[in-house]
Amino acid sequence: MKTYLLILLIIGLTVSACAPKEDGKTLVGSWRLTAYGPVDSPTPAVPDAEAFLSFGADGTLTGSTGCNQIGGDYQIEGDQIILGQIASTLIACPDLQMAQEETMLQVLTDTASFKIEGNILTITNNDKVLVFEAMTSAT
Repeated sequence: MKTYLLILLIIGLTVSACAPKEDGKTLVGSWRLTAYGPVDSPTPAVPDAEAFLSFGADGTLTGSTGCNQIGGDYQIEGDQIILGQIASTLIACPDLQMAQEETMLQVLTDTASFKIEGNILTITNNDKVLVFEAMTSAT
């Protein structure tokens, strides 16, 4: 019995050590877009166009720009997200949704920095920012 418990403890510690974290807070989970655009003056997310990102513990990224579905791979190094090529569906949407999508795809290119404060995730790349709120399983 002790051996079984020890094995479970080691597996649990290994899995938690592999989850991407910044200052002890994990990036793994789903995040709803609340704002996007220039770092110094982001625009509120397009209402009724559910944009979100989900980061898997296995290094996969999925989500929606509020128009198209996206997916790809990511790695964490410190406070940096190294993004693989992002694949996207190609549906045309209204102008506001397309502008939001364009900014999301610009930020999710190559390497971006991220910061988690409470339930807010901020991803910055060059002069563009995406601001997200953690999604709970009840939302």
